[in-house]
Amino acid sequence: MTSGTSPRSAIVIGAGFGGLALAIRLQSAGIATTLLEARDKPGGRAYVWREEGHVFDAGPTVITDPDALRELWALSGQDMARDVTLLPVSPFYRLLWPDGKRFDYVNDGDALEREIAAFNPADLDGYRRFHDYSEQVYQEGYLRLGTVPFLKLGQMLQAAPALVRLEAYRSVHSVVARFIKDPHLRQAFSFHTLLVGGNPFSTSSIYALIHALERRGGVWFAKGGTNALVSGMVALFERLGGTLRLNAKVARIETEGARATGVTLADGTRLSADMVASNADVMHSYRDLLGGTRRGRTKAALLKRQRWSMSLFVIHFGLSQRPEGLAHHTILFGPRYRELVNEIFRGPKLAEDFSLYLHSPSVTDDSLAPPGMSTHYVLAPVPHLGRAAIDWASEGEAYADRILASLEDRLIPNLRANLRVKRIFSPSDFASELNAHHGSAFSVEPILAQSAWFRPHNRDRSIRNFYIVGAGTHPGAGIPGVVGSAKATAGVMLADAGAA
Repeated sequence: MTSGTSPRSAIVIGAGFGGLALAIRLQSAGIATTLLEARDKPGGRAYVWREEGHVFDAGPTVITDPDALRELWALSGQDMARDVTLLPVSPFYRLLWPDGKRFDYVNDGDALEREIAAFNPADLDGYRRFHDYSEQVYQEGYLRLGTVPFLKLGQMLQAAPALVRLEAYRSVHSVVARFIKDPHLRQAFSFHTLLVGGNPFSTSSIYALIHALERRGGVWFAKGGTNALVSGMVALFERLGGTLRLNAKVARIETEGARATGVTLADGTRLSADMVASNADVMHSYRDLLGGTRRGRTKAALLKRQRWSMSLFVIHFGLSQRPEGLAHHTILFGPRYRELVNEIFRGPKLAEDFSLYLHSPSVTDDSLAPPGMSTHYVLAPVPHLGRAAIDWASEGEAYADRILASLEDRLIPNLRANLRVKRIFSPSDFASELNAHHGSAFSVEPILAQSAWFRPHNRDRSIRNFYIVGAGTHPGAGIPGVVGSAKATAGVMLADAGAA
């Protein structure tokens, strides 16, 4: 790029939700954008497998804040409904405990209060006050600050009074416990942080905004699976004139002085651009893709000292029948909560017990399995590889057997007799398939000291035309988080390009 010329081309590394959303925003603004994906399909963590008529979404399945997605189409005057159909999910989640208690987490206010009263009528008032608190942190943490790129410490200082007022230094669980007394209900209103890689007992109470986010926008599922949402975003990007290249693994980001000049692919192909953004794992971006630079090595050393979110052990399975009475999303709590969560985040080994999340999309969309059959995945949060050096190649099958036996005992009779397809995705796969540091499923852990300005920045401070998007930067993990990160990062890139 010659001096005085506005940047007009960009490369985005990684076609996960963050990379796709960023590429759409750049292309919509007239920046010629090339999106590079190492794997044979787009989606990143939202990859898809198809086997014997079953469609398996590899990653995120909870869609909240659909307006954040619709906005991507609206940038060019288009309608998301052209490419994607969203189906409402109700209840949002069904929560089950070993003592037989059940809680249907619904969006109808009166029905939700009846569920609460069945556990402890005295907690109704506390829940209402918690909901009010959740609304406050939603307004401040999501609407006002969620897509603000915290590039300067001054921005954090400006936000500090509101964060102090909202007691962001407290954990989500401690705030819930201040309002709600029943131990089951405390779990019901604090478990959400696990969906974005956070420990309820250490994640900032700002993440209590998830409750208000869900109550306001609902919980949705893309018809055809989350992969259909990915395909819809790709269709939009390509209609806008963007270029998606699959099987295009980036070997390194090329730099010249304090600027990125493009990338070199694993096959030796060199691609040039005025700006480079990475939706790859943030440690992989700095340690490997920028490993030949001083900045890359320095930042990687800093990231190595940060706390990383837990990993996941996932079993995708197809059944020859459709079990009756399932919810789309089911949380099966184990006999312990705080103790188990602490072991998941601290290690040093795999706990004997587990809590599970079961995704049963055939409840909402019967196109994801052959007629009369069903598609599911079940996951257990587990320590990342840096906390517990488990040999998943040798231990994975036995752990999967224990999980499926528990599901059969608690929820799906005759599960193993009706099992026709099974695929395991372990922390080792997160590390090898997704270049995830320590096999972490959600990147940098969302504690207060690693949020906003303290999180890896949307624009690098040294390589001024290199940018980060996705779970590893502000605001964090989850579909609304990474789509919000794309809005923040695009804002900086377009301002730098003189196109904002």
